[in-house]
Amino acid sequence: MSDPKLTQFSHGAGCGCKISPAVLETILHSTSVQKVFPKLLVGNETKDDAAVYDLDGSQCIISTTDFFMPIVDDAYDFGRIASVNAISDVYAMGGSPLMAVAILGWPIQKLPATLAQKVLEGSRAVCDEAGIPLAGGHSIDSPEPIFGLAVTGIVRKNHIKRNDTATVGDAIYLTKSIGLGIITTAQKRGLAAEEDLAEAVRIMSQLNSSGRRFGELDSVTAMTDITGFGLLGHLIEVCEGSGLSAEINYSSVPLIHNLDSYTSRMIYPDNTMRNWSSFQSRVDGIGSTSLLTLCDPQTSGGLLVCVKQGQQSAFEKILQEEGLSVHSIGKMIPKGEKAVVVREG
Repeated sequence: MSDPKLTQFSHGAGCGCKISPAVLETILHSTSVQKVFPKLLVGNETKDDAAVYDLDGSQCIISTTDFFMPIVDDAYDFGRIASVNAISDVYAMGGSPLMAVAILGWPIQKLPATLAQKVLEGSRAVCDEAGIPLAGGHSIDSPEPIFGLAVTGIVRKNHIKRNDTATVGDAIYLTKSIGLGIITTAQKRGLAAEEDLAEAVRIMSQLNSSGRRFGELDSVTAMTDITGFGLLGHLIEVCEGSGLSAEINYSSVPLIHNLDSYTSRMIYPDNTMRNWSSFQSRVDGIGSTSLLTLCDPQTSGGLLVCVKQGQQSAFEKILQEEGLSVHSIGKMIPKGEKAVVVREG
């Protein structure tokens, strides 16, 4: 018998199961006085990708965790994608991963343990690729399959890349095509073309290890990775954290091939509209098609990188060296009425 399709055992899929930005703000809101930890350089106050703790004034520890329900049907690929997604948070801070521990929830009365074993095998393969051990973890019997990692990394203090330090004139780059949520939703409905799903899996399985090199560049002012809040949501976090706005040229945004065949049939994740309802008042110029792609929840998406004005050519040479054929999709501008302005032309 063929293995069961994992996505049929979860109500969400990948980062599309994230709580919406508006609801998350309510959850994280606190009226109590928070104790200050001077060595905690990055906490949750800026909605950044990971926590960063100063060890000795030079070296810093990065700590992060990420987990979700199946984004694909294949157990091995699920383990790979969830692991790449979790490790990405370390790269997004400009750091290098050191080790990971697994987080596994498995409905043992519904799915065989051998499938969970394949999930872990996929995770180990990615950890090997990243050069880190999968050093342990924790598992529970849960109603739906869940997998992810808690990852520890390291970064030099002067190489930390935050999501709230962009400057006016910065060029904005995106290292992976978007539309992953649309393709995986089509898969769950049995409507995805085999080649389109294969491309989505390839993208989601690609480590964002170039972020480690970007961390060494003074020309990179800010960085984050694109996950469940979509390109628009994570860019808004950069804008609001930096006290700026952004202008995006939609025609320059890299999209997964053949995406029109799905958006034309209104195939998109539920979280797309939850994302849009959370930040529509902060966006201008978005159209019916760009809404479905820019708000599309990504799983294991690319890095959003802000590069100083006048240093694009040097940065693009580094992109080529890293095997990334991408170009600027917009720029940071002085703070305006809206956080993000989308230019459709």
